[in-house]
Amino acid sequence: MIGRIIGTLVEKSPPELLIDVQGLGYEISASMTTIYDLPQVGERVTLFTHLIVKEDSHTLFGFIDKNERALFRVLIKVNGIGPKMALAILSSMSAEELIANVQDSDVTALTRIPGVGKKTAERLIIELRDKLGQAAKGDLFTAPAVLKQVQADPRQEAEAALIALGYKPQEAAKAIAAVPMDSADSESVIKAALQGMLRK
Repeated sequence: MIGRIIGTLVEKSPPELLIDVQGLGYEISASMTTIYDLPQVGERVTLFTHLIVKEDSHTLFGFIDKNERALFRVLIKVNGIGPKMALAILSSMSAEELIANVQDSDVTALTRIPGVGKKTAERLIIELRDKLGQAAKGDLFTAPAVLKQVQADPRQEAEAALIALGYKPQEAAKAIAAVPMDSADSESVIKAALQGMLRK
C-alpha cells in the first residue's frame, strides 16, 4: 500500500491534486483542510496517503498529517459513509471538532456538512462513538488520546490494508475481529486475518 508521497505540487484543482514524483505524476484526492495547508504550486510537498482499490479504479487519497488519515480510515468504516463523504466531513471540520461533536452528540453541527442529513449524523455519532471510544474511553475521550490510539492501533492499520486490497469494509472488520488480541503488529494481524478468510 502507498503510505506516503513526497514530490512537487504540479496542480491544485480541489479536491484533486497532481504531484510529480521524479517524473511520475500521482493524481490524489484530498480534503479542503489538507488543500488549504499545502504550499504553492511548484513547491515540494509531503502527503500521507491511503489507496482504495476497486474493480474499475485505484484511487489515492492524500492527507496533510497522520491524524487526518487515521480519521478518514475510521470514517470509511461507518455504514453508508464512502470515501467522498469522508472527505466532505474532513473538509468541513477539523479532526478535533469532529471528535468533540461526536463526544457531545451534536447532531446539528454534523448536519451542517454538505450531504449529511439528520439520520446520517445520528449514525455517525453512534458508530464513531463506538469506534473512537475503543481508542480512548471515559475521561480520556479527547482528540489527542483518540488520535494517538487510532494511529497506533495495529488492528486499525491491518483493517485499512485489507480494504486497500479490495475487501469490503464489513469483510475486513469481520476478519480482523476474528484475529486473537495478542497479535502485536499490523503485519501479523493481516496475515492471520487473510489465513482465516482463506480457510472459509
